[in-house]
Amino acid sequence: MKKNIAIVMGGFSSEVNISLTSGNVVYKHLNKEKYNPFRVHILKDKWVALDDDANEYVIDKNDFSFTFKNAKINFDCVFNAIHGNPGENGELLAYFNLIGLKHTSAPYYQMALTFNKRDTLSVVKKYGIKTAISTYLNKGDVIDVDKIIEQVSLPCFVKPNNAGSSYGISKVHTKQEMLPAIENAYKEDSEILIESFLDGTEVSVGVIEYQNEIKVLPITEIVSENDFFDYEAKYEGKSQEITPARISEEEKNRVELVAKKVYKVLNMSGFSRSEYIFVDGEPYFLEMNTVPGLTEESILPQQAKVAGITLSQLFENAIESALK
Repeated sequence: MKKNIAIVMGGFSSEVNISLTSGNVVYKHLNKEKYNPFRVHILKDKWVALDDDANEYVIDKNDFSFTFKNAKINFDCVFNAIHGNPGENGELLAYFNLIGLKHTSAPYYQMALTFNKRDTLSVVKKYGIKTAISTYLNKGDVIDVDKIIEQVSLPCFVKPNNAGSSYGISKVHTKQEMLPAIENAYKEDSEILIESFLDGTEVSVGVIEYQNEIKVLPITEIVSENDFFDYEAKYEGKSQEITPARISEEEKNRVELVAKKVYKVLNMSGFSRSEYIFVDGEPYFLEMNTVPGLTEESILPQQAKVAGITLSQLFENAIESALK
């Protein structure tokens, strides 16, 4: 019997439209002979399932079911395609855990941990993973610009602590740019992270569970036309994403070992894509994305393609791993 699969998409953050695109790609490529996939929009004002004609059916939050053609539809598994809140920060997954519904992401605590950039860095540093020098601010804290610059130097990056897709990130070159950058980051989150600039080759490394093994996908080199890998570079073609990356075999082996170690240290499962910068041949960890973009043009699907894995195989593996 076919399994009923909810592909959840949307969310409550600035990434809602990116998530809808990812979710629709999953729906397009999922094997319809094996699964009954339903697109489910999780939005601030509604939770609804959609049929092929885009008719909406209200989700019953008691058990995450809905009524379709006079029949109650229960799901066997949820494919999580929500970037940001509440899919990537663990909130929705905690709800699924409470009602006993399986899903394609890591457990809710791991998702919450990795969505919080500051907490993730504090864990990986304990295991000898190299990172940028960083300092933190919470909204309402006294801002001492001179002290911040003394800690991280210039240029530096100012980031929202809990946000994705480069929303709210600024590269600060001068003292005068610091306060506007902080205010920009506070538009996305009440906690911010300020990191030193690392000058080197940036790579993106996908690590997934595939056929019951932890697999490091071919590495992607990021070459941004802008000052850094910002929203325009990620989504509006202002970058080159070169897979496999133009790095030495030694660098490749080093970052693969570090990426697999980070995946294990954080007790991850399911999808992940992390960013690293090589400084003097050593990979420095930046952050981890646990619901990476899943369009045909996104980095992790590009990496899977080079590895000989189709989108259908990638998505089916995630569901079968969750069901087991």
